[in-house]
Amino acid sequence: MGKHKPRLWPPVPVVGSALEKGMASERGFTLEEGVVPGRELSTEEEGTRGRGPLFDNHTHLPLLPGEFISDSSGKRLSAEEQISRAALAGVERIVVSQCSLPEVQTLSEQRERFSGAAFATVSFAVAIHPNDAPRHSGILETGPDGVAQTRESWQETPLEEAIAAVESAARASAARGSGKVVAIGETGLDYFRTAEAGKDAQKQAFEAHVELAKMLDLPLQIHDREAHADCVALLKRVGAPRRTVFHCFSGDAELAGILAENGWYASFAGNVTYPANTDIQAGVLEMPAELRLIETDAPYLTPAPYRGRPNASYLIGYTADFLADLVGIEPDELRAQTFANAREVYGI
Repeated sequence: MGKHKPRLWPPVPVVGSALEKGMASERGFTLEEGVVPGRELSTEEEGTRGRGPLFDNHTHLPLLPGEFISDSSGKRLSAEEQISRAALAGVERIVVSQCSLPEVQTLSEQRERFSGAAFATVSFAVAIHPNDAPRHSGILETGPDGVAQTRESWQETPLEEAIAAVESAARASAARGSGKVVAIGETGLDYFRTAEAGKDAQKQAFEAHVELAKMLDLPLQIHDREAHADCVALLKRVGAPRRTVFHCFSGDAELAGILAENGWYASFAGNVTYPANTDIQAGVLEMPAELRLIETDAPYLTPAPYRGRPNASYLIGYTADFLADLVGIEPDELRAQTFANAREVYGI
């Protein structure tokens, strides 16, 4: 076997204004060696057109031991380095989804780290991911995606106990007054990766998270994959939290209309920039401006023109530019509206 080739990151699309105002140094960020503040971008990396602040309301960072992402030189990037790069690209707020039991538990285990200056722009959502719910219930049947299911040792924890850990993490954050946990999520239904036998476990977990979000008056981030009708039906049956977000919106104009009617938010990721995703693009146009959010869902769903490489918060500006063009407004107007919307949802 040959030596594993590291996955590569695209260059950082530097905004410049954040550094000119001293924001990066104020937050305790350390610039990566070789990254020059405000440098000119080459023709191949023209960068984004917007210059207003950005809010990545759903992403994932390498926070567990041994996790990392590599940049274009093969250098391993810590979570702190990723946050630093996001600041260079104008990203002022980030919500990180901690959606496995170890990720939820790491919020207390690394509390001092997350309260430090490097994480000043970062908040968290906590949940048990829909695809983990069946595993916590001992259900390992293969889903429609054809991928054989396996069970990690931590997934042997009963589902009820795993969800109790989510509640504990959210309550602990509130008790400390840190405000670091700002949402419950991602939770929901995924009928692509889960077999018929696992659907009841997903629904059980989804309903428990909905009730938890309502009890704590926190926003809910929903993972909905090929399960639109059942997600909507469950929300209507049990009553949705007053701030409900369909993260990584994967529906169409019809689903967007239902969200708009109920005052639920649609968060759009980099896959909205893919030419084939005309249904998602129609959903954008159906959503009122005040109910649109943007996200990366990194390291997945990298926007054009960097599709095929790992995603990161510093690339969210490309999704913002695409959405601005799609709805026919200036990039900075789109940024301002989605930033304000996210602050309304998460209270930060």
